[in-house]
Amino acid sequence: MRSDFPIPVVAIGPGSQALPEDEAPDCPALPQGMHTYAPPPLPEAADPAAREEALGLLRGLRAAMQGIAFGSPDYPVIELGELSAGARALVNDALGQGEVSAVVEGEPSLRIQESVFAGVWRVQALDAAGRVRADRIEACPIPAAIARRAAAHGRVILDIPEPPAGVMNAQALLAELRDVAARYRAGDAAHVMNLTLLPLVPADLAHLMRTLGSGCVVVLARGYGNCRITSTSLADTWWVQYYNSNDSLILNTIEVAAVPEVACASAEDYADSIERMGEWIEALAAA
Repeated sequence: MRSDFPIPVVAIGPGSQALPEDEAPDCPALPQGMHTYAPPPLPEAADPAAREEALGLLRGLRAAMQGIAFGSPDYPVIELGELSAGARALVNDALGQGEVSAVVEGEPSLRIQESVFAGVWRVQALDAAGRVRADRIEACPIPAAIARRAAAHGRVILDIPEPPAGVMNAQALLAELRDVAARYRAGDAAHVMNLTLLPLVPADLAHLMRTLGSGCVVVLARGYGNCRITSTSLADTWWVQYYNSNDSLILNTIEVAAVPEVACASAEDYADSIERMGEWIEALAAA
């Protein structure tokens, strides 16, 4: 499954093990929901020809997923442009919507949605008027266009301006990010800067945001709360913010990586998806 929450909860120091009997802990509200897998609903009725067309596509997708190693750059891609309307409706029902979605600006812009089968993505390319010009399924940790577009849009060199009044530590952090991003190569371990644990004032955060700027990719990962992942104008550098189910910011990080791991499906997720897709195909064939 996707990586666990990145900060362990550890109590340290005097008095951390117990509270006075007359003092109640001030705890945040418990999370109210969490994304879990639910099988797509089977259609009550479907045209036999459309069903066979959809089954053929899904069987071919599953076979391709089984035949290619997870994480391979030559991952399965299936174009949907030639599907009939009935078969497309069945494929849409089968895929559903999973916990990760992305918007990639540019020409063309992309709208990306993970399906209920982790590691299986719907990728649509849109023209300037918002019309769908290409529609495909990609089976991979995360569609390659996300990292490729973010890197192409980002600068290789970061210009660090003079800080405004009130900035304390942002300059040192920007210098570190500039150096790490310049050395980063695809496949390197991610470099995570945890802003939540650093002594920063609001002026520091504002200076970081202005200097790093905005990139062309926004990813939203839903699960135990939400995680918003935004590319910056520095290549391979992302702003990653975790929110609890009450939409309170609980972890604020900057990550140097091709794509932050929290957005990507894992090998275990992918294997589960192959099994679950097989079960759904069998159920649709028998319906």
